[in-house]
Amino acid sequence: AISAATACSSSPRTAPPPAPRSQLLYAASPPAARVSCLHASLLPGAMDVDELRRKADQGDATAHHTLAHCYYYGQNMPQDYVKAAGLFRRAADPGHLDSQFGLGSCYRDGTGVPQDDREAARLYRRAANKGHADSQCKLGTCYPFGKGVPHDDDEAARLYRRAAEQ
Repeated sequence: AISAATACSSSPRTAPPPAPRSQLLYAASPPAARVSCLHASLLPGAMDVDELRRKADQGDATAHHTLAHCYYYGQNMPQDYVKAAGLFRRAADPGHLDSQFGLGSCYRDGTGVPQDDREAARLYRRAANKGHADSQCKLGTCYPFGKGVPHDDDEAARLYRRAAEQ
């Protein structure tokens, strides 16, 4: 049987660890003006923060998601969990899976939004149903503990298997 401890970590944290250096995007221009966030590499080419905000203002979900990570981790801007959660929501509502996962984690931990296990599980389920492995795993960790969902070890195991098969 797969346990929550071995499948993925479910322990809440109040402050995330810094992003590994190997996952950051470094551009040739001055670092203060460039996005070096965890997911900035999802956007074409190195992009400055103003350009990223412009794309977000135009409704680009990936730009919202990237800015959310910048605020969440305090990369090239002051750390602001409330702004991060709001940007995750703007990308999550129309269906950005990584943002559904990110916003779910904000609700799970009460980071930038009131702590709400049911809302966390709802957001994880929304992305998990579309095949998002991290969301399947996190939703799986909810079931053994009845966090926002009924206690169900079989459902937890099913979700862990789905995540592991990807």
